[in-house]
Amino acid sequence: MPTEPKASRPYMPGYGILDEKSGRGLLPWSYAVERLTNARGYWIATTRPDGRPHVMPIWGVWLDDCFCFSSGSLSRKARNLVANANCTIGVEPADDAIVLEGLAVLVSDAELKRRFGQAYEAKYQWNMEEFDEPVYAVRPKVAFAFTTEAEQFTGSATRWVFE
Repeated sequence: MPTEPKASRPYMPGYGILDEKSGRGLLPWSYAVERLTNARGYWIATTRPDGRPHVMPIWGVWLDDCFCFSSGSLSRKARNLVANANCTIGVEPADDAIVLEGLAVLVSDAELKRRFGQAYEAKYQWNMEEFDEPVYAVRPKVAFAFTTEAEQFTGSATRWVFE
């Protein structure tokens, strides 16, 4: 059983974020998992070898406590991840945002790849049987949740740190 990440408030000076003792609670990790599981669209931010950012929309699935996605091996994001595996995943919609930071690791486990293909096909109705491109798993190091509703934003903004 995975360890529950440690929740706290993100450091955001000037945004009016309430401290944890203000009477409004931190969001549970299950809040993020629900959104990671049910979202249809995501964004990935990677870094080009020259240091410039690269952001693209992607599809993916939450599986085994990590975000899994696939990309063509010659795509810009895949080439960026070869040089620097650090990435950020954003969950749509942005007005109820979840953001993950972690390392994108190539999945070599055949069983995980098979389950990824099944979950991806079920979610997107996209046949993955003959799809032979790399599959990546991003296990979060840190994650954030934000909602744009003013009343909730300052009291529910949450950061989770993983061991």
